[in-house]
Amino acid sequence: MTRTRHAITGLTIALLLASAAPGRAQTIYAPETTDRYFQVEFDVTRNRKGPAVEGYVYNRGHQAAQRVRLQIERVDAAGGVVGSSTIWVLGDVPMDARAFFSASVAEAASYRVHVVSYDWACQGGGSGM
Repeated sequence: MTRTRHAITGLTIALLLASAAPGRAQTIYAPETTDRYFQVEFDVTRNRKGPAVEGYVYNRGHQAAQRVRLQIERVDAAGGVVGSSTIWVLGDVPMDARAFFSASVAEAASYRVHVVSYDWACQGGGSGM
């Protein structure tokens, strides 16, 4: 019984350590925060797969934004969200500039797109201390 308990404890610790593998934490921001720095403009187009949402993310911040993630909400005729998906903006969004995005989406009455996460680019060549 004691050996089994030790084996289970060891396995549990190993699984916990494996699941805590190093990775970059992603912070999700409230819309009020992202609206301060970013503006999203988009249109709904059609391609051979069906509807697509494409447009630009404008960065009003004072440094480049990296790893910008957008949430695309599908909205029904009554204004309720019926589904959502997230996409990454390819590349950086330079300060006082914009970056293009495009994503195929499921059919909906309308769509809403907003920034949900980003990282500010490190500026300068310092040691980070």
